[in-house]
Amino acid sequence: MSSSQQSEPPPPSSHTAPESPNGAEGPQPSRTQVIRVPRLALIGVGLLLFGTGLSAASWPLAMGWLLILPIVACIWVFRVRTVISPEAITARRFVGSDVIAWESVAGLHFPDRRWARVVLTDKSEKSLPLVRFDLLPQLAAASGGRITDPYAAAAAAAEDRDREEADDADDGEQAPKEQ
Repeated sequence: MSSSQQSEPPPPSSHTAPESPNGAEGPQPSRTQVIRVPRLALIGVGLLLFGTGLSAASWPLAMGWLLILPIVACIWVFRVRTVISPEAITARRFVGSDVIAWESVAGLHFPDRRWARVVLTDKSEKSLPLVRFDLLPQLAAASGGRITDPYAAAAAAAEDRDREEADDADDGEQAPKEQ
């Protein structure tokens, strides 16, 4: 029987870093982030297969080529991804992939609500498949500080502003009024 006063550690949260067992020093878990198409998209591929399969079965000579579409969609779901690690960025597309070292990265660019583009030091750009602006906190965590998190920066600025306003209000209350 446990009492409510018994000391127990809180359950681990997805927002806290995992601890090493017994506080031992050693290699920390990998900060690699993989951004990929959710596997739930395979349901759509199955529906596409069903629709094209009916057409291909009803008129095989004219519509048989439609069976290529679900195969291409399935390959796209499994292949396309962006891997952000402390060592490099790997952009894997339907055809081909790029490994971009952090030393050659000058910044990120988000053109017209599309996938992010990494700007290289030679002023060229490469697209990062599936990376959107809302994923910047994960990118910042995986990059090891090379990419800044605009959400955290905005929250820190708002906190500083609130603190300054509170200090100004305290100063106003303590100052004697002159008449």
